[in-house]
Amino acid sequence: MKYHLAIDIGASSGRHILGHVEKGCMMLEEIYRFDNIQVRKNGHDCWNTEQLWQSILEGLRACKAVNKVPETMGIDTWAVDFVLMGADGRPVSDAVAYRDKRTKGAMEQAERGLPFPELYARTGIQKQVFNTAYQLTALQREHPEQLAAASRLLMIPEYFNYLLTGNMLNEYTNATSTALVNAYTRSWDDTVIAALGLPRRIFGPLNLPGARVGRFTGEVQGAVGFDCDVLLPATHDTGSAFLAVPARDENAVYISSGTWSLLGVENEAPITGEASMLANFTNEGGYRCRYRYLKNIMGLWMIQSIRRELNGVSYVEGSKKTAAQRQWSYAELEAEARGCADFTSRVDVNDSSFLAPESMTDAVKQFCVQTGQSVPQTVGELMQCVYASLAAGYAGAVRELSALTGKVYTSINIVGGGSKDGYLNELTARTTGLPVFAGPTEGTALGNLMAQFIAAGEFDDLEAARAAIRQSFDIKEVTP
Repeated sequence: MKYHLAIDIGASSGRHILGHVEKGCMMLEEIYRFDNIQVRKNGHDCWNTEQLWQSILEGLRACKAVNKVPETMGIDTWAVDFVLMGADGRPVSDAVAYRDKRTKGAMEQAERGLPFPELYARTGIQKQVFNTAYQLTALQREHPEQLAAASRLLMIPEYFNYLLTGNMLNEYTNATSTALVNAYTRSWDDTVIAALGLPRRIFGPLNLPGARVGRFTGEVQGAVGFDCDVLLPATHDTGSAFLAVPARDENAVYISSGTWSLLGVENEAPITGEASMLANFTNEGGYRCRYRYLKNIMGLWMIQSIRRELNGVSYVEGSKKTAAQRQWSYAELEAEARGCADFTSRVDVNDSSFLAPESMTDAVKQFCVQTGQSVPQTVGELMQCVYASLAAGYAGAVRELSALTGKVYTSINIVGGGSKDGYLNELTARTTGLPVFAGPTEGTALGNLMAQFIAAGEFDDLEAARAAIRQSFDIKEVTP
């Protein structure tokens, strides 16, 4: 049996998923799961890269323990965050998390060197305060010595690939999220880099998904007990998730539903006009150089945050503040929302107040106060407000998408962990008036594996791999 391994790391947890192909069907098996908890370091919220690295190794040892050693493996994570590497191969910066507040004022500073309309026309990337371009601007302001000492920039999955193999490779789909890659040439945009005053030397050649990074170093082999080929999937998790969408035709909208909800379609060419810029749609690089034309919607982050608050869990430290409080499950929160289906208050889920509030509950209530709506008084009313607002956000984005592309969309495909949320799927179908096809749940890990399957010759191409998804997994249809 030929096994392949996807290490899929999200904002709150990671997992090692083994995959193989059996009689034309894709078979997945979770081998190891671990937490991803931010830490406060040098005055910033950072990713605990050392803990993540040890979890990656532990999961590889778990594969060896069950005698299912993968022939290839690939890592995907969230986008935009990075580590700067020095000439000695060691980090010269912390892996600061994208929700950290260091980017306050960075957009305005960057626009003095390059107005956003010009940046968008060149890169096609949405205006988000956490974009890598703005993070680098903030770093330039706070720690110019780190940029001066840097010889390479590695996105988070690229950093772990380096630890595994000793090789530094930049991957195309993740690089596009930086707002530093030209949408038309598909390479680093020297004009943008120069306008922002960034050192060109830190940006290495871009490699497409399917490229080989290398094999394990001797040290890693000794730590895990085997050797393996490390390949590049679409290392941006949304890029991998979009691979796993079993769309039935070209008129389907995709939603990768997790901490963020990424709603969009695949295009053959970027759309970088003024209307697209004003709607804040993004043109991220996809598999086979297609464009993932999508919009960031706040997503399950709001529900996750409220649950943490109700359960007395600190997001940064991951520790319970009190054991006396009730521990709410997601199923219980969904049931509470269903019980308050007639509560009518709504929030704009894309409002910046929901990006990283001290309290998501207070942020929702404050938005209702400011907009003259009824303020949620119970858990059910609070959850109904968020659920219905997310569905309304999806519906608005579909309408914008149709106007920008000139296409009429006939269905919505939801992949990722959020595809299991039956109530949100129902509200989405009802609000958009479109049938929803939910699943597969492990969309990101599956997309990661699909790139490996194709590279290994298990499937001839993406079309064949997508056709196999429909045979391999249960896809639930929810009608309006």
